[in-house]
Amino acid sequence: MTGRQAWRIVAGAFIHFNDDDGWAMASHVALSTLLAIFPFLIFGASLASFVGADAYADTAVHIIFDTWPKSIAEPIARQVLDVLTVERSGLLTVSVLITAFFASNGVEALRVSLNRAYRVQDRRSFLFIRTQSLVFVLLATLLLVVVSFLLVLGPLLSKTAVEWMPLSANLMAHFENWRIFAAVIVLFFGLLVCHRWLPYGQRSFRAILPGVLLTMFFWMVGAKIFSFYLQNFSTYVATYAGLASIMIALVFLYMIAAIFILGAELNASMLAESE
Repeated sequence: MTGRQAWRIVAGAFIHFNDDDGWAMASHVALSTLLAIFPFLIFGASLASFVGADAYADTAVHIIFDTWPKSIAEPIARQVLDVLTVERSGLLTVSVLITAFFASNGVEALRVSLNRAYRVQDRRSFLFIRTQSLVFVLLATLLLVVVSFLLVLGPLLSKTAVEWMPLSANLMAHFENWRIFAAVIVLFFGLLVCHRWLPYGQRSFRAILPGVLLTMFFWMVGAKIFSFYLQNFSTYVATYAGLASIMIALVFLYMIAAIFILGAELNASMLAESE
């Protein structure tokens, strides 16, 4: 790829993002995501209690919030844990099904933004896309349940390995941040699934990988920069008082949503350039 081609791809991505209301779509995705987090986790907690995954709440909080700046994640994570530790009567209650439906609204916001970014009009039926969104919520919940089992089992296996093979202690020490690694891996595969199956049309994994990697890179960089800004320059607490933590989370999600959409715009621009 020549420098001129690279410039056309990047410029095309930004121009289309701006012309197609990318900033407004980012705010829609951010708000929908914030509103979907609690229903999604409540549905997951209900399913986890049904299958006996007692560590689900702690695992889910780490997987979702470990890629957020600490100053944003901590107050929300505490509230989430308070909500998830409340006992629930059953799995298939009306309230739990309603939470699954509201959680799927977050998936729908991602779908709309991706369809715009990839410059396609979704021709699938409402019933199909709603069902797909609910299936995505269920699969994501099951993934977190499985991960919660594995992350509880991992430290136990590590401890046993050190007891049986003391020389492996140095190797096992490298896995102390296993929750962060798990969060990054889940994020990577989650982005791949979103780009591959949510928008209308067919795209290869090779075609969507650049946007996924771009999103992950700028997500991590953006989280560090935003965390530094909050620690040194932020006036959110003085401005929004008791609403500060929610406003901070919303601004962070807005930034991440814009990065997510730009990743799709980059993929679309590369596909257009190759045609």
